[in-house]
Amino acid sequence: MFSKRLHWSSPANALSRLIIEKRRDGRSLLDLTESNPTRVEIRYPSDAIRAALAEPGIDAYDPSPRGLASAREAIAADWSQGGRPIGADRIVLTAGTSEAYGLLLKLLADPGETVLVPRPSYPLFADLTSLEAVRPLAYPIVYDGRWRIDLDALGRLLDSAAAGARALIVVNPNNPTGQALTRDERAALQTLCAPRGIAIISDEVFLDYLYDPEAGAVPTSMLGSPDDAGRDRALSFTLGGLSKSCGLPQMKLGWIAVDGPADLVRGALERLDWIADTYLTVSTPVQLAAARLLTIGGVIRESVRGRVIQNRASMAAAVGPGSPCEVLAADGGWYAVLRLPAIVPEEEFILRLLREADVLVHPGYFFDFDHEAYLVLSLLPEPSIFRQGVERILLQAAG
Repeated sequence: MFSKRLHWSSPANALSRLIIEKRRDGRSLLDLTESNPTRVEIRYPSDAIRAALAEPGIDAYDPSPRGLASAREAIAADWSQGGRPIGADRIVLTAGTSEAYGLLLKLLADPGETVLVPRPSYPLFADLTSLEAVRPLAYPIVYDGRWRIDLDALGRLLDSAAAGARALIVVNPNNPTGQALTRDERAALQTLCAPRGIAIISDEVFLDYLYDPEAGAVPTSMLGSPDDAGRDRALSFTLGGLSKSCGLPQMKLGWIAVDGPADLVRGALERLDWIADTYLTVSTPVQLAAARLLTIGGVIRESVRGRVIQNRASMAAAVGPGSPCEVLAADGGWYAVLRLPAIVPEEEFILRLLREADVLVHPGYFFDFDHEAYLVLSLLPEPSIFRQGVERILLQAAG
Protein backbone atom coordinates (compact mmCIF):
# COMPACT_ATOMS: atom_id res chain seq x y z
CA MET A 1 0.00 0.00 0.00
CA PHE A 2 2.88 2.39 0.76
CA SER A 3 5.81 3.47 -1.41
CA LYS A 4 9.20 1.79 -1.18
CA ARG A 5 11.20 5.01 -1.26
CA LEU A 6 12.31 4.50 2.36
CA HIS A 7 12.77 1.60 4.76
CA TRP A 8 9.85 2.62 6.95
CA SER A 9 10.62 0.19 9.76
CA SER A 10 13.12 1.64 12.23
CA PRO A 11 13.43 -0.70 15.22
CA ALA A 12 15.19 0.62 18.30
CA ASN A 13 18.87 -0.30 18.40
CA ALA A 14 20.99 -0.98 21.49
CA LEU A 15 22.01 2.69 21.84
CA SER A 16 18.48 4.11 21.55
CA ARG A 17 17.17 1.50 24.00
CA LEU A 18 19.85 2.43 26.53
CA ILE A 19 19.07 6.16 26.14
CA ILE A 20 15.39 5.45 26.82
CA GLU A 21 16.31 3.35 29.85
CA LYS A 22 18.63 6.02 31.27
CA ARG A 23 16.05 8.78 30.87
CA ARG A 24 13.28 6.62 32.30
CA ASP A 25 15.45 6.11 35.37
CA GLY A 26 15.92 9.87 35.70
CA ARG A 27 19.66 9.83 34.97
CA SER A 28 21.20 13.16 33.96
CA LEU A 29 23.16 12.64 30.76
CA LEU A 30 26.06 14.67 29.42
CA ASP A 31 24.69 14.97 25.91
CA LEU A 32 27.54 15.71 23.49
CA THR A 33 25.28 15.14 20.48
CA GLU A 34 23.17 18.28 21.04
CA SER A 35 23.01 20.29 17.80
CA ASN A 36 20.20 22.72 18.66
CA PRO A 37 21.71 26.10 19.62
CA THR A 38 18.49 27.18 21.34
CA ARG A 39 18.98 24.44 23.99
CA VAL A 40 22.59 25.02 25.10
CA GLU A 41 22.45 28.10 27.36
CA ILE A 42 23.23 30.61 24.62
CA ARG A 43 21.48 33.89 25.25
CA TYR A 44 18.92 34.88 22.62
CA PRO A 45 17.57 38.44 22.14
CA SER A 46 13.96 37.29 22.45
CA ASP A 47 12.41 40.78 22.43
CA ALA A 48 14.21 41.70 19.22
CA ILE A 49 13.16 38.42 17.56
CA ARG A 50 9.52 38.98 18.52
CA ALA A 51 9.66 42.55 17.23
CA ALA A 52 11.13 41.36 13.92
CA LEU A 53 8.16 39.02 13.45
CA ALA A 54 5.72 41.90 13.91
CA GLU A 55 6.62 43.63 10.63
CA PRO A 56 3.72 45.38 8.87
CA GLY A 57 2.18 43.30 6.13
CA ILE A 58 2.12 39.91 7.84
CA ASP A 59 -1.66 39.79 7.38
CA ALA A 60 -1.32 39.95 3.57
CA TYR A 61 -0.42 37.17 1.14
CA ASP A 62 1.34 38.04 -2.09
CA PRO A 63 3.39 34.96 -2.97
CA SER A 64 6.31 34.80 -5.36
CA PRO A 65 7.97 31.52 -6.43
CA ARG A 66 11.47 32.73 -5.58
CA GLY A 67 10.34 34.47 -2.40
CA LEU A 68 9.69 38.11 -1.56
CA ALA A 69 12.12 40.52 -3.20
CA SER A 70 12.83 42.27 0.11
CA ALA A 71 13.99 39.02 1.73
CA ARG A 72 16.13 38.01 -1.25
CA GLU A 73 17.71 41.48 -1.35
CA ALA A 74 18.54 41.26 2.36
CA ILE A 75 20.17 37.86 1.87
CA ALA A 76 22.12 39.07 -1.17
CA ALA A 77 23.39 42.08 0.80
CA ASP A 78 24.40 39.88 3.74
CA TRP A 79 26.30 37.46 1.50
CA SER A 80 28.02 40.31 -0.33
CA GLN A 81 29.24 41.72 2.98
CA GLY A 82 30.69 38.29 3.72
CA GLY A 83 32.61 38.23 0.44
CA ARG A 84 30.12 36.13 -1.53
CA PRO A 85 28.47 38.54 -4.00
CA ILE A 86 25.26 37.34 -5.61
CA GLY A 87 22.32 39.13 -7.22
CA ALA A 88 18.94 38.90 -5.50
CA ASP A 89 17.43 37.76 -8.80
CA ARG A 90 19.52 34.56 -8.55
CA ILE A 91 18.29 33.59 -5.06
CA VAL A 92 15.41 31.20 -4.38
CA LEU A 93 13.94 30.96 -0.87
CA THR A 94 13.03 27.64 0.77
CA ALA A 95 11.68 26.43 4.10
CA GLY A 96 15.12 25.25 5.18
CA THR A 97 18.05 23.45 3.59
CA SER A 98 16.45 20.01 3.43
CA GLU A 99 13.72 21.43 1.22
CA ALA A 100 16.39 23.12 -0.91
CA TYR A 101 17.91 19.68 -1.57
CA GLY A 102 14.47 18.36 -2.48
CA LEU A 103 13.85 21.13 -5.02
CA LEU A 104 17.29 20.74 -6.58
CA LEU A 105 17.08 16.96 -6.89
CA LYS A 106 13.71 17.39 -8.61
CA LEU A 107 15.30 19.94 -10.92
CA LEU A 108 18.43 18.01 -11.83
CA ALA A 109 17.72 14.28 -11.75
CA ASP A 110 15.11 11.84 -13.01
CA PRO A 111 14.13 8.81 -10.90
CA GLY A 112 16.93 6.26 -10.78
CA GLU A 113 19.70 8.67 -11.80
CA THR A 114 22.84 9.17 -9.75
CA VAL A 115 23.89 11.97 -7.40
CA LEU A 116 27.37 12.02 -5.87
CA VAL A 117 27.56 12.60 -2.10
CA PRO A 118 30.58 12.92 0.22
CA ARG A 119 31.63 10.20 2.65
CA PRO A 120 31.82 10.73 5.59
CA SER A 121 29.16 13.38 5.81
CA TYR A 122 25.62 14.37 6.69
CA PRO A 123 23.61 11.24 7.55
CA LEU A 124 20.35 12.44 5.98
CA PHE A 125 21.61 12.27 2.38
CA ALA A 126 20.40 8.67 2.07
CA ASP A 127 16.86 9.71 3.02
CA LEU A 128 16.86 12.96 1.02
CA THR A 129 17.92 11.17 -2.15
CA SER A 130 15.58 8.22 -1.56
CA LEU A 131 12.61 10.54 -1.15
CA GLU A 132 13.37 11.94 -4.62
CA ALA A 133 13.93 8.43 -6.04
CA VAL A 134 17.53 9.12 -7.04
CA ARG A 135 20.58 7.00 -6.27
CA PRO A 136 23.35 8.35 -3.98
CA LEU A 137 26.89 7.33 -4.81
CA ALA A 138 29.57 8.19 -2.26
CA TYR A 139 32.92 9.76 -3.07
CA PRO A 140 35.63 9.67 -0.39
CA ILE A 141 36.82 12.36 2.00
CA VAL A 142 40.22 11.23 3.36
CA TYR A 143 42.46 12.31 6.24
CA ASP A 144 46.21 12.81 5.98
CA GLY A 145 46.73 15.49 8.61
CA ARG A 146 43.73 17.40 7.27
CA TRP A 147 40.56 16.20 5.67
CA ARG A 148 40.37 16.60 1.89
CA ILE A 149 38.39 15.37 -1.09
CA ASP A 150 40.08 12.41 -2.75
CA LEU A 151 40.04 14.01 -6.19
CA ASP A 152 41.68 11.02 -7.90
CA ALA A 153 39.00 8.68 -6.59
CA LEU A 154 36.30 11.18 -7.54
CA GLY A 155 37.69 11.39 -11.07
CA ARG A 156 37.65 7.60 -11.39
CA LEU A 157 34.02 7.52 -10.23
CA LEU A 158 33.07 10.09 -12.81
CA ASP A 159 34.74 8.04 -15.51
CA SER A 160 33.12 4.77 -14.52
CA ALA A 161 29.89 3.89 -12.77
CA ALA A 162 29.01 7.51 -12.09
CA ALA A 163 29.44 8.62 -15.71
CA GLY A 164 25.77 9.52 -15.80
CA ALA A 165 25.79 11.46 -12.53
CA ARG A 166 23.51 14.49 -12.57
CA ALA A 167 24.93 16.39 -9.61
CA LEU A 168 27.72 16.42 -7.06
CA ILE A 169 27.04 17.51 -3.47
CA VAL A 170 29.79 19.13 -1.43
CA VAL A 171 29.34 20.25 2.18
CA ASN A 172 31.56 23.23 2.90
CA PRO A 173 32.73 22.93 5.68
CA ASN A 174 31.89 19.27 5.84
CA ASN A 175 29.61 17.97 8.55
CA PRO A 176 31.08 16.43 10.70
CA THR A 177 34.75 16.54 9.63
CA GLY A 178 34.89 20.35 9.49
CA GLN A 179 37.04 20.39 6.33
CA ALA A 180 36.45 23.52 4.23
CA LEU A 181 36.81 23.67 0.49
CA THR A 182 40.10 25.21 -0.62
CA ARG A 183 40.56 27.27 -3.77
CA ASP A 184 42.47 24.42 -5.39
CA GLU A 185 39.71 21.93 -4.56
CA ARG A 186 37.10 24.36 -5.85
CA ALA A 187 38.98 24.72 -9.15
CA ALA A 188 39.38 20.94 -9.40
CA LEU A 189 35.63 20.36 -8.89
CA GLN A 190 34.89 22.87 -11.65
CA THR A 191 37.35 21.09 -13.96
CA LEU A 192 35.82 17.69 -13.20
CA CYS A 193 32.16 18.70 -13.37
CA ALA A 194 31.82 21.44 -16.00
CA PRO A 195 32.79 19.45 -19.12
CA ARG A 196 30.66 16.51 -18.00
CA GLY A 197 27.55 18.64 -17.49
CA ILE A 198 27.38 17.78 -13.79
CA ALA A 199 25.86 20.42 -11.51
CA ILE A 200 27.46 21.21 -8.14
CA ILE A 201 25.36 21.63 -4.99
CA SER A 202 27.47 23.34 -2.31
CA ASP A 203 25.96 23.28 1.17
CA GLU A 204 27.63 26.22 2.94
CA VAL A 205 25.49 26.52 6.06
CA PHE A 206 28.59 26.25 8.29
CA LEU A 207 30.86 28.58 6.30
CA ASP A 208 30.33 31.38 8.83
CA TYR A 209 31.95 29.17 11.49
CA LEU A 210 35.55 28.95 10.32
CA TYR A 211 37.94 28.77 13.26
CA ASP A 212 40.73 30.74 11.61
CA PRO A 213 40.04 31.79 7.99
CA GLU A 214 43.63 32.98 7.55
CA ALA A 215 45.29 29.73 8.59
CA GLY A 216 46.61 27.15 6.15
CA ALA A 217 44.81 26.57 2.88
CA VAL A 218 42.36 29.38 2.16
CA PRO A 219 38.72 28.23 2.48
CA THR A 220 36.41 29.46 -0.25
CA SER A 221 32.79 29.45 -1.40
CA MET A 222 31.61 27.74 -4.58
CA LEU A 223 30.12 31.07 -5.73
CA GLY A 224 31.82 32.68 -8.72
CA SER A 225 35.11 34.50 -8.26
CA PRO A 226 37.79 36.15 -10.42
CA ASP A 227 39.50 32.74 -10.49
CA ASP A 228 36.76 31.62 -12.89
CA ALA A 229 37.80 34.00 -15.66
CA GLY A 230 38.37 32.08 -18.90
CA ARG A 231 37.46 28.73 -17.31
CA ASP A 232 34.52 26.46 -18.07
CA ARG A 233 32.14 26.66 -15.15
CA ALA A 234 29.65 24.15 -13.84
CA LEU A 235 26.11 25.13 -12.98
CA SER A 236 26.31 25.60 -9.21
CA PHE A 237 23.80 25.93 -6.39
CA THR A 238 25.03 27.32 -3.06
CA LEU A 239 22.85 26.69 0.00
CA GLY A 240 22.47 28.74 3.16
CA GLY A 241 19.88 29.39 5.86
CA LEU A 242 18.97 31.02 9.15
CA SER A 243 19.16 27.71 11.01
CA LYS A 244 22.97 27.55 11.07
CA SER A 245 24.29 30.93 9.92
CA CYS A 246 22.13 32.80 12.42
CA GLY A 247 21.50 30.08 15.01
CA LEU A 248 17.74 30.32 14.33
CA PRO A 249 16.53 26.80 13.43
CA GLN A 250 13.00 27.68 14.50
CA MET A 251 12.61 30.24 11.69
CA LYS A 252 12.77 27.75 8.79
CA LEU A 253 14.20 30.02 6.13
CA GLY A 254 16.79 28.73 3.70
CA TRP A 255 18.01 29.84 0.30
CA ILE A 256 19.60 28.67 -2.91
CA ALA A 257 22.01 30.93 -4.85
CA VAL A 258 22.32 29.94 -8.52
CA ASP A 259 25.65 30.53 -10.30
CA GLY A 260 27.44 29.47 -13.47
CA PRO A 261 27.12 30.05 -17.22
CA ALA A 262 24.36 32.57 -17.97
CA ASP A 263 22.28 30.25 -20.17
CA LEU A 264 22.32 27.45 -17.59
CA VAL A 265 21.51 29.86 -14.74
CA ARG A 266 18.57 31.22 -16.70
CA GLY A 267 17.26 27.73 -17.48
CA ALA A 268 17.68 26.59 -13.88
CA LEU A 269 15.85 29.61 -12.46
CA GLU A 270 12.95 29.23 -14.89
CA ARG A 271 12.50 25.62 -13.82
CA LEU A 272 12.98 26.38 -10.10
CA ASP A 273 10.23 29.01 -10.45
CA TRP A 274 7.93 26.26 -11.71
CA ILE A 275 8.85 23.82 -8.92
CA ALA A 276 8.79 26.37 -6.10
CA ASP A 277 5.44 27.78 -7.30
CA THR A 278 3.98 24.32 -6.76
CA TYR A 279 4.82 24.43 -3.03
CA LEU A 280 5.12 28.10 -1.90
CA THR A 281 6.27 26.85 1.52
CA VAL A 282 8.05 29.86 3.03
CA SER A 283 5.83 31.82 5.43
CA THR A 284 5.26 35.54 4.84
CA PRO A 285 6.22 36.66 8.40
CA VAL A 286 9.71 35.14 8.26
CA GLN A 287 10.32 36.60 4.80
CA LEU A 288 9.27 40.07 5.96
CA ALA A 289 11.50 39.69 9.01
CA ALA A 290 14.50 38.40 7.04
CA ALA A 291 16.55 41.62 7.05
CA ARG A 292 16.14 42.12 10.80
CA LEU A 293 16.70 38.43 11.57
CA LEU A 294 19.96 38.48 9.63
CA THR A 295 21.14 41.41 11.75
CA ILE A 296 20.00 39.76 14.98
CA GLY A 297 21.50 36.48 13.80
CA GLY A 298 24.90 38.09 13.42
CA VAL A 299 25.01 38.59 17.19
CA ILE A 300 23.80 35.05 17.87
CA ARG A 301 26.33 33.69 15.38
CA GLU A 302 29.22 35.29 17.26
CA SER A 303 28.00 33.73 20.50
CA VAL A 304 27.76 30.31 18.84
CA ARG A 305 31.12 30.74 17.15
CA GLY A 306 32.72 31.69 20.48
CA ARG A 307 31.19 28.61 22.09
CA VAL A 308 32.44 26.14 19.49
CA ILE A 309 35.94 27.64 19.48
CA GLN A 310 36.05 27.57 23.30
CA ASN A 311 34.93 23.95 23.47
CA ARG A 312 37.31 22.86 20.72
CA ALA A 313 40.22 24.51 22.56
CA SER A 314 39.15 22.84 25.79
CA MET A 315 39.06 19.46 24.07
CA ALA A 316 42.46 19.98 22.45
CA ALA A 317 43.96 20.88 25.85
CA ALA A 318 42.46 17.78 27.48
CA VAL A 319 43.72 15.43 24.76
CA GLY A 320 47.40 16.09 25.40
CA PRO A 321 50.62 14.25 24.59
CA GLY A 322 50.47 10.61 25.55
CA SER A 323 46.70 10.42 25.19
CA PRO A 324 45.39 7.35 23.37
CA CYS A 325 43.00 9.67 21.50
CA GLU A 326 43.50 12.32 18.80
CA VAL A 327 41.41 15.38 17.92
CA LEU A 328 41.44 15.48 14.13
CA ALA A 329 42.22 18.79 12.43
CA ALA A 330 39.30 20.85 11.14
CA ASP A 331 38.66 24.25 9.56
CA GLY A 332 35.25 25.03 11.01
CA GLY A 333 31.73 23.88 11.86
CA TRP A 334 29.91 22.73 15.00
CA TYR A 335 31.48 19.28 15.41
CA ALA A 336 34.76 17.68 16.41
CA VAL A 337 36.02 14.24 15.42
CA LEU A 338 37.90 12.28 18.06
CA ARG A 339 39.89 9.27 16.90
CA LEU A 340 40.16 6.40 19.40
CA PRO A 341 42.52 3.45 19.42
CA ALA A 342 40.63 0.74 17.53
CA ILE A 343 40.83 -1.73 20.41
CA VAL A 344 37.10 -2.25 20.85
CA PRO A 345 34.31 -1.68 18.31
CA GLU A 346 32.81 1.83 18.26
CA GLU A 347 29.38 0.60 19.27
CA GLU A 348 30.76 -1.28 22.26
CA PHE A 349 32.68 1.81 23.37
CA ILE A 350 29.78 4.26 23.09
CA LEU A 351 27.43 1.86 24.87
CA ARG A 352 29.91 1.42 27.71
CA LEU A 353 30.45 5.20 27.81
CA LEU A 354 26.72 5.80 28.15
CA ARG A 355 26.11 2.92 30.55
CA GLU A 356 29.03 3.62 32.92
CA ALA A 357 29.71 7.36 32.50
CA ASP A 358 26.34 8.82 31.39
CA VAL A 359 27.94 10.44 28.31
CA LEU A 360 26.16 10.39 24.95
CA VAL A 361 28.18 10.80 21.73
CA HIS A 362 27.74 9.95 18.04
CA PRO A 363 29.67 6.95 16.71
CA GLY A 364 31.60 7.49 13.50
CA TYR A 365 29.46 4.97 11.62
CA PHE A 366 26.48 7.31 12.04
CA PHE A 367 28.26 9.62 9.57
CA ASP A 368 29.46 6.73 7.38
CA PHE A 369 33.15 6.76 8.29
CA ASP A 370 34.74 3.93 6.34
CA HIS A 371 36.57 2.39 9.30
CA GLU A 372 36.80 2.58 13.08
CA ALA A 373 37.17 4.07 15.60
CA TYR A 374 35.82 7.61 15.69
CA LEU A 375 33.55 9.61 17.94
CA VAL A 376 31.74 12.74 16.73
CA LEU A 377 31.08 15.38 19.39
CA SER A 378 28.94 18.49 19.09
CA LEU A 379 30.83 21.63 20.12
CA LEU A 380 27.62 23.40 21.16
CA PRO A 381 27.00 22.15 24.73
CA GLU A 382 27.53 24.44 27.70
CA PRO A 383 31.31 24.45 28.40
CA SER A 384 31.23 22.77 31.81
CA ILE A 385 29.06 19.95 30.41
CA PHE A 386 31.35 19.59 27.41
CA ARG A 387 34.48 19.55 29.55
CA GLN A 388 33.10 16.90 31.92
CA GLY A 389 31.99 14.79 28.98
CA VAL A 390 35.43 14.88 27.35
CA GLU A 391 37.12 13.99 30.66
CA ARG A 392 34.88 10.93 31.04
CA ILE A 393 35.52 9.87 27.43
CA LEU A 394 39.28 10.00 28.01
CA LEU A 395 38.97 8.02 31.23
CA GLN A 396 37.00 5.32 29.41
CA ALA A 397 39.49 5.28 26.52
CA ALA A 398 42.41 4.93 28.94
CA GLY A 399 40.71 2.16 30.87
